[in-house]
Amino acid sequence: MGRKAVVLLPQTQDLLYQMGEQIRLARLRRNISSELVANRAGVSRATVTAVEKGSPSVAIGCYAAVLHALNGMDRDLLLVAKDDAFGRKLQDLELPVRRRAPRHGRQEGSDKE
Repeated sequence: MGRKAVVLLPQTQDLLYQMGEQIRLARLRRNISSELVANRAGVSRATVTAVEKGSPSVAIGCYAAVLHALNGMDRDLLLVAKDDAFGRKLQDLELPVRRRAPRHGRQEGSDKE
């Protein structure tokens, strides 16, 4: 059986393209060849090229390996969805509101006569 085609929204495709371009520019700023990045990342040179083009068919692990090969840039992946303001607001709406029962009369054990 063949692989399923990845269907992305145009905005997501643009983000991947931009990310690939940023990875390519980071490699060029460091003056590292794509072949050396491929060797360090343990992937083929064609995979590095696909990452730099922002290909959606490349596994995220390959993106991470290429970023790691560029002197530890894979740590930036920890920033993905770190500050989820919208998700926190939704979560806060679901939190139960705790209310105390009203105090009626005296409590047991506090008889003052």
